[in-house]
Amino acid sequence: MSEKIKEYPGHRIKTADLRAGLVPLIRYKPEAKFAFSAGAAMSRFLEELKNGRILASVCKKCGRIMVPPRTFCEICFKPVDDYTYVKDTGKINTYSVSFIAADASRVKEPTIVAVIELDGASPGMGILHKIGEIDWKEVKFGMRVKAVWKPPEQREGAITDIKYFKPLKEGEE
Repeated sequence: MSEKIKEYPGHRIKTADLRAGLVPLIRYKPEAKFAFSAGAAMSRFLEELKNGRILASVCKKCGRIMVPPRTFCEICFKPVDDYTYVKDTGKINTYSVSFIAADASRVKEPTIVAVIELDGASPGMGILHKIGEIDWKEVKFGMRVKAVWKPPEQREGAITDIKYFKPLKEGEE
């Protein structure tokens, strides 16, 4: 069994030592310039969300329908360039209930997030999104849900163009 370290070797650097120039110090302000690209498949996916449609890619070799779309199939390792639309309905594959906000504070009303397997996509394919219009205690695995979209004039080509998914009532699609 190893002993726990009670004291670390070396000397602590004090702010006063830095200010006095006793410790080498370089001040540098980087001028980082960067650009981000969502890529071919994701760019198309986001553009279609703006139009109120969910785009998936189709593998010609194995027939998988993948959401979000990809440029290659992880099963076949083949390039994918066919696309199709899937429905904005599906079922909850798995979910999580969180009483902690993004800033780590506690909240009374939890956020529910789930992986939604969308109708028309291959099994196991889905997107992570919020669940709304339901008490957190009522959420179930396999529950049928439908997307609640922002009004067309408020959409911007982001996953948040879908506000959340709400439970479907029996017989509703």
